[in-house]
Amino acid sequence: MHALKYEGWRAAAEGIAQRMARLAWPRDVVDERTALVPVPLSATRLRERGFNQSEVIARALAATWRIPVWTETLSRSRNTETQTRLTPTDRLRNVAGAFDVSSSAPSRLRGAHIVLVDDVVTTAATMNACAEALIACGVRIVSYVTFGRARAASDRPLS
Repeated sequence: MHALKYEGWRAAAEGIAQRMARLAWPRDVVDERTALVPVPLSATRLRERGFNQSEVIARALAATWRIPVWTETLSRSRNTETQTRLTPTDRLRNVAGAFDVSSSAPSRLRGAHIVLVDDVVTTAATMNACAEALIACGVRIVSYVTFGRARAASDRPLS
């Protein structure tokens, strides 16, 4: 993930998506998922990195799942501080209200089952903030898929 996200190694997304595609989903989720929606980056971070790693992963996953990727659905309404060094409480505050749904998206979102795609989840604050914006526009169900989970302070080391 580090190579993809910070070194621009986009080819890694294919292997990441293949592993994500192996996840066992309930039959109803597989049958009714409408589209993949990548968690958006801020305009500043997108400019710095040159691509959205969640979008690159979503596109690779979409090829396997044969569903569309809706990249213009969500946007960040403001720049947020990187979540990597924040406490769980600060993470929630940092992303609260930070996502908007495109004005052209609500008609196709009503009643949809959206699968949010992100690279790594820690507290799910970002994904929950995205889901809140989508549900406010009529999305019926939001499922989450990520490649990794950041280690929490409460995790015990492997012995």
